[in-house]
Amino acid sequence: MQSTAQKTLISAWGLFAALALIMVGNGLVGVLIGVRSELEGFSTTTTGLIMAAYFGGFLAGSHFTPGFMARVGHIRVFAGLASLVTTTALIHAVWVVPYAWIVLRLVFGFAMAGLYIVVESWLNDTVTNENRGRVMALYMVVAMGGLSLGQVLLGLGSPLQQTLFIAAGALMALSIAPVSLSINTAPEFFLPPPVRPREIWEVAPVGVITAVGAGVANGALLGMAGVYATQVGMSNTRTALFVGAGALGSVLFQWPIGHLSDKIDRRRAILVVTLAAVVVAGFGVTVSGDSFVLVAVMLALGGLSFPMYSLALSHVVDVLPPGRAVTGSVAVVFLTGVGAVFGPVLASMVMTAAGPSGFFWTMTLVHGVIGVLGVYRIARRPVLTGVAQRPFLSVPARSTFIPRLIVETAKRLGRNGNGNNAD
Repeated sequence: MQSTAQKTLISAWGLFAALALIMVGNGLVGVLIGVRSELEGFSTTTTGLIMAAYFGGFLAGSHFTPGFMARVGHIRVFAGLASLVTTTALIHAVWVVPYAWIVLRLVFGFAMAGLYIVVESWLNDTVTNENRGRVMALYMVVAMGGLSLGQVLLGLGSPLQQTLFIAAGALMALSIAPVSLSINTAPEFFLPPPVRPREIWEVAPVGVITAVGAGVANGALLGMAGVYATQVGMSNTRTALFVGAGALGSVLFQWPIGHLSDKIDRRRAILVVTLAAVVVAGFGVTVSGDSFVLVAVMLALGGLSFPMYSLALSHVVDVLPPGRAVTGSVAVVFLTGVGAVFGPVLASMVMTAAGPSGFFWTMTLVHGVIGVLGVYRIARRPVLTGVAQRPFLSVPARSTFIPRLIVETAKRLGRNGNGNNAD
C-alpha cells in the first residue's frame, strides 16, 4: 500500500526530472562562464557585471512570469523558457564578447526565474500538509544537488571549447520531455499579492537585513567562485570540486541549521550562522590557493551561507500574521534577489583591489555586517513577545516555492499574537 507521500512523488516524477536537468545545466553554465571569462582575459569587474546580470534577469523574470502563466498555463511557459535557456547557453559558445554575455546572462536569468516558478507552483499543487515537509526536502536536495553536479561537470572538458556549453544546452533542452510527457494536469496558477518590503522592515528588520545580505553573499559565492579558482591557478578538476562544494554544503547543512533555528530564537540562530561564516571565510583568506583545504572551506562556507535565505524567510513568517505571510515571503524573494545583483559586482571590486583573496574578504565583510546589525537589533529587543516560531522552511536560495505553502501552513498551525513586534 503506497503512502500519500509516495503517490505524490510518483505523480510528480516529471517535475523532479525536469528540475534536475535544468539545475545541472544551470550549474554547469554558471561556473563555465566565470572560468571562461577569466581565461579570455575579461577584467574582473567585467566578469562581475556578467555574473550580476543573471540576478537582474532573475528579478525581472520573477515579476513577469506569473502573468504569462495566468494567460497560457504552466506547460507552454515551461517549454518556452526552457528553449530560451537552451538557446542562450549555446550562443555563449559561439559569441564570446563581454557585453553580449551580459545580455545573454540577463535573458538566462529571466528564463530561469520563470522555470523555478513553473516547477515550484506546479509541485506545490500536488502536495498536502501531511507530506509537504518531505516533498520540500526532496525538492531542496534535487535543486541544490543538481546545481552542485553541474558545477562538478566542469572537470569533464576544457572551458575554452564549445563542448561543455553544448552539453549544458542539451541537458536543459531535455527538461522539456518529462514535463510534456507527464500525465498530470497542470494546475491553476496562484498569483501572489504585491511585494511591500517596507512593511516587512517595520516588523522584521533582521529578516530584511538577512535577506539582502544573504543575496549579496550567495550572489558572490555563485558568481565569483570560479573566477577565484582560476585566478589562484586551480586545475580544471580542482576548480569543479571547489565550486561544487558550496552547493553540496548547502544540502548537508540545511537540516542541522534548521533544527537549531527551531530550538532557539530565530534571530540568534541567524547570528550564530553568520558569525560562523565570518570565521570560515576569514580562514579561507589565509589558505594557499594550491591547498586542497580550500574545498573543505568552500563546503563549510556554502553550507553556512546558502541557508541564510531560509533563516530570513522563516523569521519573517514567524513575525507576520497569517494574512500578511504571503506578502512577506514574496518580499524576501525580492530582497534576496536585489542583494544577489550586487554580490558579484562587490566581489569583483574587492578582488580587483585585493587580488584573489578578495573573494573570501567579500564573504567575511558581508556576513560580518549581518552579524553586527543582528547584534544591534537583538540588543534593542532581546525578546520578541507574542511570537510563536513556526517550523523552519528549508528551501533553496532564490526559491519561489513559497506563497501558497505559507498560507496553508498558517491556516493549519495557527498563530499566537498579532505579529506587530518589531525585532
